[in-house]
This record gives sequence, structure tokens and C-alpha cells, in this order.
Amino acid sequence: MIPSFGSGELIIFGILVIIGIILIMVLAAVIHFILPIIAAVIVWLFTGNLIYAGVAFLAVAILQLFVR
Repeated sequence: MIPSFGSGELIIFGILVIIGIILIMVLAAVIHFILPIIAAVIVWLFTGNLIYAGVAFLAVAILQLFVR
């Protein structure tokens, strides 16, 4: 027998699938930017300047894109 699902269950299932896909995409982006984040934190800890940390983040992120 094929089970029947209510419309409420299907809506909740669809919402959970969309949330899961969004979480996977966010996690992939965070994993991709681990090295630039680490570089920015190290520069910020040494200098205390957020501008330098931002420049370091951008530089490492751009270098990482060109290397791949």
C-alpha cells in the first residue's frame, strides 16, 4: 500500500529540505573561506586594525581563487 500524506506534512517536508540545502550551501562557503578567515584573524591579532585584517582576508581569498 502507498501511504498518503497530508498537505501539512508535505509543506513541512519541503521547508525542511529547503533549510537543509541552505545550511549545506552556507557550510560549503564557510569551509571555502577558512584560510582567509584565519589570515584575517592573525593579522587582526597582531595589528589590532580591522582595515588590515579586511585587506588580508581579501588578498588571501583572491589568491585562493586564482590557485584553484
